[in-house]
Amino acid sequence: MSQIRGAEVLDPGASRPSRPRDQARGRPARRGHGHPWLTLVAVALGVMMVGLDATVVSIANPAIAKDLGASLSGLQWVTNAYLLALAVTLIPAGKIADRFGRKRTFLAGVIGFGVASLAIGLSGGLGMVIFWRVVQGFAGALLQPASLAILRNTFPADKLNAAIGIWGSTVGISIAGGPIVAGLLVENVNWESVFFLNAPLGLVALLVGLWVIRESKDEEAAGSFDVPGVALLTGALFALVWGLIKAGEHGFGHATPLVSFAAAVVLFAAFVWNELRVERPLLPLSLFRSVSLSAATGLIVLGFFGMFGTIFFITLYLQQVHGMSPVDAGVRMLPMTGIFIVASPIAGALTNRFGPRVPLVLGMAFTAAAMFGLSRIGVDAPYVQLWPWFVLVGLAFGMVIVAGTEAIVGNAPAHLAGVAGGLQQTASQLGGVLGTSVLGVLLSTKVGDVLFGRLTESGVPAGAAHQLSGTGGLVAQGVAPVPPGTPQPAAKAITDGSHLAFMDGFQTSLTVAGAVALVAVLAALFVRRGGTPVDAAAAV
Repeated sequence: MSQIRGAEVLDPGASRPSRPRDQARGRPARRGHGHPWLTLVAVALGVMMVGLDATVVSIANPAIAKDLGASLSGLQWVTNAYLLALAVTLIPAGKIADRFGRKRTFLAGVIGFGVASLAIGLSGGLGMVIFWRVVQGFAGALLQPASLAILRNTFPADKLNAAIGIWGSTVGISIAGGPIVAGLLVENVNWESVFFLNAPLGLVALLVGLWVIRESKDEEAAGSFDVPGVALLTGALFALVWGLIKAGEHGFGHATPLVSFAAAVVLFAAFVWNELRVERPLLPLSLFRSVSLSAATGLIVLGFFGMFGTIFFITLYLQQVHGMSPVDAGVRMLPMTGIFIVASPIAGALTNRFGPRVPLVLGMAFTAAAMFGLSRIGVDAPYVQLWPWFVLVGLAFGMVIVAGTEAIVGNAPAHLAGVAGGLQQTASQLGGVLGTSVLGVLLSTKVGDVLFGRLTESGVPAGAAHQLSGTGGLVAQGVAPVPPGTPQPAAKAITDGSHLAFMDGFQTSLTVAGAVALVAVLAALFVRRGGTPVDAAAAV
């Protein structure tokens, strides 16, 4: 990691400070170049685009479907195409950043993300929207690991935790503001404007980044690239994520996810064999000799499993069961998303003082408490019963992502900072997909089991309830399948029974998420503070 000494920034592996080297070439170092906090601003602007995109698309989806005539499966691919492209390329992108330059890779990602966002808004059909979402996913994969690697190689060890905390707060600001901004744009302008929003952010990030970010890379990586490792890991991650997506649609017992999971196991085994035999592997398996890094990677997966699944279902609950508009739902979720802005620097301070173990244990304990608390709410729960649990989820999310990131990036050697950043981002993506798919299957299964009984309990005749039992897919989204022209009393009975069945599934899913979070508390006890750059390098 770079060491800050007065006004000079020392380049790892260099024999003299970067400023005298520039002067020796006859070019005085420009003002602000390599400055850690200005570099953080540039990096934060880039990741803000990705954070906004994570939430605005879900708000824009109904308008996209209406305008482009998309089916439900087609609309799902607006999200899944991006997710697949992102998940399968994060670790290779981190390796690219380490070898060819973190600044160069980060700025390429910023440009690609901005251009793809503009192209999505200008697309005239669903096919082009999906295509450019794939491009956006590839660009996001270049951007995200490189951003963490830049921080790892710019900030001294005693300031890294604070920098990651602010980095996390930036993500929190964009996630918190995304639903509200997107709702206002969709309702008052059009869905295309949601994607155009990334253009000015990307332009500012590009200009600031060109000026202040100092280039860094792994000088030892020149001359080789693990192409077989890239192909095997990409194929394995694709098979895994594809299987999870299909399991969310059809259940884990369906042939498609089972074949995908089998292919993922074979490809992962081949990847490990390849990494053990090549001279310069894509993902050095020696990284996982660090118990802290391995445990933190698992904790990121488990943390995102619970929290992303919860956010997904809470959004359905507020909009479908309570009938809120997208803007109203976004405002109601501010105690969850907004507190993340505060939780991130708090987590950074706790990590700096005690190491990542304390905030990780607290974060997973808060997650478990919030999951169990939300699992007890009913159909007509007043908002006063919701927002305290939302606050706890936001606190937990901030602590897990900041402390987990520090434990992964801080326990990796500085020259592999890009790979470590890719590993962190891959873990978070897999956790999010696992949360929405596994918890979604649990919810759907429970709804299917109780729907008939809930409908008859609410006053729906047995014959009609039997006919409506096949609408469990809609009910699992919080939608009451009331046929057109149904009399008001019958419509109310169907709605009440459907919402009760949804809540049964909702409660089951969050109970399981709470149990997973409790197990993660134990895993957090194995995490310790990352070593100094010298210590980390010596450990690998």
